[in-house]
This record gives sequence, structure tokens and C-alpha cells, in this order.
Amino acid sequence: MSRKVLIVTGDGGDSYEALYAYHRFLEAYWEPVLAAPSRRRLHMVFHDTEPGWETYIERVGHCVEADVAITAVAAKEFAAIVILGGRAPEYLRNNASLLSLVREFAAQDKLICAIGHGIQVLTAAGMTKGRTVTCHDHVRIEVERSGGIYSSKPAVRDGKLVTAQTWKAHPEFYREVFACLEAPA
Repeated sequence: MSRKVLIVTGDGGDSYEALYAYHRFLEAYWEPVLAAPSRRRLHMVFHDTEPGWETYIERVGHCVEADVAITAVAAKEFAAIVILGGRAPEYLRNNASLLSLVREFAAQDKLICAIGHGIQVLTAAGMTKGRTVTCHDHVRIEVERSGGIYSSKPAVRDGKLVTAQTWKAHPEFYREVFACLEAPA
């Protein structure tokens, strides 16, 4: 089995989620590959809460380099796909190549993961219908309208689909991710 994990994001993706994922997979001897609409330097952001705000705020984050363009990726080369949150999924969910790639991972019975707003890509790809998932509260309605079953847990595993509410659920999320990756085939 491949030890490569595809991490998907784009401009406006969550900087902390990207860096944490990349380093966490390296730490566990997996090969993370960062994919985006094009291979280039990505402008990332931090999302957080601020007293007095009814929604989260966004600040400029660290930049990261995309290793590969989404159109150059084949699911057969990877053990899993992780779709990060932030603002990037808002436009990535309209990327036909990415939606096709997510469906390719599902057809090959591979691990599919999403954090926060990353669920927007999965709903657009038709991956949440009848599945129990979690996500950022602000996109819960998209899960429910797509036929998904929302859970308020920090992280949820439904078969080979693992989702998390936000970066605050990294411990729970990555425990589930690695339980799936390290399980006997």
C-alpha cells in the first residue's frame, strides 16, 4: 500500500490545518503531498474567534507551496485524501477535477477526510448522503441539505470517511485518521 497522503487546499485555506497535517503525517512516516488548483505558492489564512464577533475572523497566515496541481493527481497513488478547511473549500467545491478525484478515492475504497469547511467539497461531490459527519457549524446546513447526518462530536468516523469540526479537533481527528490508515487491509 502507498504511504502517500494527498492534502488538498488552496488560497484562503487554513494555515494551521495545512502545517499541522503536513508535519503530523511526516512524524508518522507517511509522505504528505500538498495539492491545489495549480502548483505554486499558496496564500493561507488563520481563522479564530474574537470577543464581540458573531462569526470567526480571518488573518493572514503562513504561505505554503503546492507540490502538485489537482489535475495531475491519480487516487491510485495515495492511501488517503485530506481536504482542509478555511475559505478555500468555498471555491474548491466548484472544481470539477477535484470532485472527480474525490469520487475516484471513494470508488477505490480509500480513506477520505475533511476538516471544518472542507466538508463543502464532500457535499458537492455527493459523498455525505446518508453518512454521519461533522463540520464547522456554519456549513452544517449544507451537510443536512445534501442528505448527510450531522454530529456535534469534534471528530466523526463513518467507515472510511473521517471528518472534524475545526482545527481544535486535531487530536480526535488524527486519532481516527491514523486508526484507519494503520488498520489491516
